[in-house]
Amino acid sequence: MNITLQRVYDHTSTDSGGIRILVDRIWPRGISKAAASWDVWLKEVAPSNELRKWFAHDRDKWDAFQQRYFAELAAPGPASSAVDDLKKIIADNGTVVFLYAAKDELCNNAVALKEYMEALPGRGGESAKG
Repeated sequence: MNITLQRVYDHTSTDSGGIRILVDRIWPRGISKAAASWDVWLKEVAPSNELRKWFAHDRDKWDAFQQRYFAELAAPGPASSAVDDLKKIIADNGTVVFLYAAKDELCNNAVALKEYMEALPGRGGESAKG
């Protein structure tokens, strides 16, 4: 499994590196649907609106955000179904690019999602935090 991260505003359709997946719940500002350069939009794999608003990109909340986000991803429902879809996409493609809109390159949902996916059993880690 090879997951790379890239800010959606820095990404162009000519970039190589596998299937491009937008992992944000909200459509990125300033990008028209015609100009979208990703292959899949998995908004269900993004943090819930409540968690996203609570976090508000506050680095002091990063550890707690990750724990809450991982719990959302593991709980039965749309998020865990989206994780299953994501596992299939990764298995079929090998290399994927998670696209995100956040300005913070170190503390955003794509970073957390990458960590979660890489920690799943059989994916190079023991288990995801949560």
